[in-house]
Amino acid sequence: MITDRLIEKIIDMQNPTCVGLDTLFDYLPDDMKAGVTNFDQVAERVFEFNKKLIDTLYGIVPSVKVQIAYYEMYGAAGMKAYEETLKYAAEKDLVVIADAKRNDIGSTAACYAKTFLGETSVNGIAQKAFPADYVTVNGYLGSDGILPFVEECEKADKGIFVLVKTSNPSGAEVQNVNLENGVPMYEYMGGLVEKWGESTVGKYGYSAVGAVVGATHPTEAARLREVLPHTFFLIPGYGAQGGNAQMLKSCFKANGLGGVVNNSRGILCAYKKQGGTYYDAAKAAAEAMQKDLSDVIGAMGK
Repeated sequence: MITDRLIEKIIDMQNPTCVGLDTLFDYLPDDMKAGVTNFDQVAERVFEFNKKLIDTLYGIVPSVKVQIAYYEMYGAAGMKAYEETLKYAAEKDLVVIADAKRNDIGSTAACYAKTFLGETSVNGIAQKAFPADYVTVNGYLGSDGILPFVEECEKADKGIFVLVKTSNPSGAEVQNVNLENGVPMYEYMGGLVEKWGESTVGKYGYSAVGAVVGATHPTEAARLREVLPHTFFLIPGYGAQGGNAQMLKSCFKANGLGGVVNNSRGILCAYKKQGGTYYDAAKAAAEAMQKDLSDVIGAMGK
């Protein structure tokens, strides 16, 4: 099961880090940006940047998260770079999360699920569009927008991460509103996520239906960890957004398991602070993050 595989990689590496490949062209070093005048050239350089990062980091971190918006803005060429990045990361045995925050209802949700998790048949020949191990999903359309994704998870051994308590400050405008019974919206959504994942629980006790829970909200994260025993967390907000290891400790159980922590700009752009090559700086930043997390969380699964 995919979440078991992610957990085993985290245990083996003693590192719950997910590198966010939110690769804006402006993040590239000046020499890689020089002479670029169109989207095709942008896409070529972005993939070159990503490829070198993956080559440098795949033995250190268990997973990457590729945020689709940073590629869509460069048109069809950018989407080609997105596809190539997903596939190359998979070749290096990384657990690949497509950060697309997709959803709709019924047949449209089924199309999104096939896009990132499953296959689409063309005259009887099955093909994959943007293959990933997980995709992020917006659950606020309810069950008929989620169950097509769960079906693909069961069919293809894939997973999803559903938005529950996001790292952005204004998320509280919706997610912290109390329902009539006094339960905040984020906790109610978490309960749905726990229910949606019941059929996919693996040997470590976590399902393929995970939750996005921001590191910047430790009180809410602690509550969610308490009431969602079978839900694995994707934890954004570490680093540039203000989250730190101590704040996200509540996302993990006593055995050091329970989530994977995303860091994007803090790794992609580390060279701008540290100097040197972007990939050596990224490696140093990833290793520093691993130590920071392990010092606070403790041994993972051991």
